[in-house]
Amino acid sequence: MNLQRKIFLITFVGMLAIVGFLSLQPRNDFPSGKAGAEIEFFIQDGELGSSIATNLESKGVIKSAAKFVEEFTKDPKAQGISAGSHSIETNIPVKTAIVQLLDPIRLNNLLVVKEGSTLSDVLELLRSNEHISKTDTSYASVKSIFPKSTKSLEGSLFPARYSFEDDISIANALNMMVAKANTEFKKIGLFAGYGTYKPFELLNIASMVQVEGDPSNFSKVARVIYNRLEISMPLQLNATVQYATSSRGKISLSNSATKLNSPFNTYKYVGLPPTPISNPSLDAIEATLNPAEGDWLYFITVAPRDTRFTKDFAEFSKWNTEFNNNVAAGKFK
Repeated sequence: MNLQRKIFLITFVGMLAIVGFLSLQPRNDFPSGKAGAEIEFFIQDGELGSSIATNLESKGVIKSAAKFVEEFTKDPKAQGISAGSHSIETNIPVKTAIVQLLDPIRLNNLLVVKEGSTLSDVLELLRSNEHISKTDTSYASVKSIFPKSTKSLEGSLFPARYSFEDDISIANALNMMVAKANTEFKKIGLFAGYGTYKPFELLNIASMVQVEGDPSNFSKVARVIYNRLEISMPLQLNATVQYATSSRGKISLSNSATKLNSPFNTYKYVGLPPTPISNPSLDAIEATLNPAEGDWLYFITVAPRDTRFTKDFAEFSKWNTEFNNNVAAGKFK
């Protein structure tokens, strides 16, 4: 083989290798290792993957919205991308974009509404958050999930992690929580009701279940509440009185507190309190919609992780004595 022909073959093979390498590079995706500047990217609550993809492309984060939708559909973890403000690099591959959107460290202005929190708890969180507007503080325009039943937002602020744009008003932040509650309540079936109970009544019950029980016995607590309501027995729940007196978290309730003149005093007034007393979790709502079977009328947490249920008042009284002894012995500390 002459030298000229040999050089030609080497050059030709080299060109084929380059063409083959280039053909492996996706034309609709940015290469890795060449990320651009970091930006703030906001995702609306309930926003679809196609909308997120379009916005990512327009912001220069990814090269192709279609490629993002393809990877978003294939990756089950991508469904966990949270609404809110995300810090994300530009000029990155789609898979990297998904990883960054799933990274909780990249969520900005994070605020956590805890299960069992109250409206006052949420307002305190908002007012102390440096990213919430300090001038636009009115929230009178925000409507509850059940505006025909109550003007109170108690129970309508869904417990979750929220991420807000800078300088958002308290009203807009609360509206996001109510919208989230509306979406989640629909999914779980709250609006379909249960038996003769209307959705607002069920939310009210779930709010008490949340505070009075724990996930291991939510369905039993719900059954006790239903059993008492069905025989017009006062609910006699410490949590409702503690809500009225802003004394949540106390182990015991004084005898004088049970005489409080408040519609939230379920020792004095028969039936449900006028509004929910907390923002319940989906677990508490699920238990309210699917209560355990049982004839219990009483329950008491005798010691930590030891909650007992009975229909017999004499047995309940015996357990109550045991509870008082355990309190005196410091078992609840």
